[in-house]
Amino acid sequence: MKFRRIVICSAISVVVSGAAWAQTNQIPQDPAHNPLDPQSPFATLYLPQNAPSAADQVGPAEWTHAYGNPQHNAGFAVKATAPAWIRDGVRWNFPEARAWPLNDNHPYGEKVDGIKEALPVQTQFYGNALGVSMVKGIVYAESDDMFAYAVNAQTGKLIWRSSPVANTLMGNPLVVGNHVYLSAGSVSFNFANVMAYAKHPQQAGRGKDISYNGIFCLDRTNGNLLWSFKTQGDAMPTPAYAEHSLFISTGDGNIYRIASTNGKQIWKTHVGGIANMSSPVVWAGKVYVSMSVIPGLYALNVQTGKVLWKGEIPGAVNTGMGDVSPAVDDGIVVMDSVANPKKVNGKPTMETLVRAFNADTGKVLWTDNMGRGPKIPAFKGGVPMIHDGMVYVGSPVTSTYEAINLQSGKVAWTWHVPNPGPAGAGRGAPTYYDHMLYISTGPDVYAINPDNGAMIHEYHVGGRFGIVNPTIVGGTLYLGNSWDWINAVPLKDVNPQFNVSKP
Repeated sequence: MKFRRIVICSAISVVVSGAAWAQTNQIPQDPAHNPLDPQSPFATLYLPQNAPSAADQVGPAEWTHAYGNPQHNAGFAVKATAPAWIRDGVRWNFPEARAWPLNDNHPYGEKVDGIKEALPVQTQFYGNALGVSMVKGIVYAESDDMFAYAVNAQTGKLIWRSSPVANTLMGNPLVVGNHVYLSAGSVSFNFANVMAYAKHPQQAGRGKDISYNGIFCLDRTNGNLLWSFKTQGDAMPTPAYAEHSLFISTGDGNIYRIASTNGKQIWKTHVGGIANMSSPVVWAGKVYVSMSVIPGLYALNVQTGKVLWKGEIPGAVNTGMGDVSPAVDDGIVVMDSVANPKKVNGKPTMETLVRAFNADTGKVLWTDNMGRGPKIPAFKGGVPMIHDGMVYVGSPVTSTYEAINLQSGKVAWTWHVPNPGPAGAGRGAPTYYDHMLYISTGPDVYAINPDNGAMIHEYHVGGRFGIVNPTIVGGTLYLGNSWDWINAVPLKDVNPQFNVSKP
């Protein structure tokens, strides 16, 4: 009963004005006359008592891109003077609104769709499609359950929960200053979307007339909605933050720059195609983004939105390039795509191609073929990560990861996921931290030697990791889960060689 009183009072503080409260000085009894029922499950819930103390506000100061940064490497060291809990690591599992038991190996729709299809469907409509963000002692997550969450990174206790729109939230929350930015958009097509594509592929779109799409800005402290920027096409991809602006790609072929303070549009460029899950990257005055249906990697001028060049991957399937977020470092942009579908022994197969482009000119520098494998459902690419002159990237088609020299394209090693599952493994970006590579795929997390690809250790979490990169801060690994959980695992459990005394 005490907890219920806290919940109601917290919700009322969000939805009832100070003047109205002064007049009534009591909880309104008739929800029909309230702006929002304070007991509604979708009312913003704020529990300030669960926020971290000033001393525990450790970790990155901001989160500006999907997967942490333009290189997609979400590994962050902490100082030797940081609190012991963040250096040594913590363990907790936070259940989100539709949490499915982590020890249940059967996804919700298995009996209807079969397990191969049901696994990615649960990622797309049920739990966390991407990983989590960690800023100043708080873990932020977006879920397909239509809620965004802020959770204490030390204790796993909820600080706030917000559902600003009736749509799936499939991104990686951006956190800058006192703002949290969410992207809303469903993977769904309605009949009108399909017919428009059949008649005019150049005008294809996803998300129109399906639900409410766009970017939603929340107050970082309490989860209150501050403003929204609405789009016709879905806004599934995580935006990128740079120069006090957000850069957005949408399912109706548009790329936007909007002000991060109020959502005002600065420019809009139509390139065509569909954004899918490819999140933009901003680097050295350019924004890079990939689109599907009309496959292409675009480089645009940050100031004007002008398209500077377009890159292609030969034989890319119509959804391939829009599934993958490009990574950029040292003047090189890296993309991958499934390509060249054909039947082998009567069964559909496809290849995974990785290609590097000069970031200034779009010139192709090298192309790597990761091999051919069976056609897989849903998100078919692996998100590349760049660290110290090496590209680390997976392929769910072959259920492998490769280490590729960024400059030459030479493959240093290939690692085969030991338990890929029926839907394939290798979608999420690896994370490099303290001379070790960490990969979350299937229900497990792996520690891999980055020098030779040897597996050091395997740790079982349960559920399923979709397009999830491990977020590592100090001695803790934080994860988003398709079973609608947020997981915190001590790094020493995944990598027994990890020295917790190190900064």
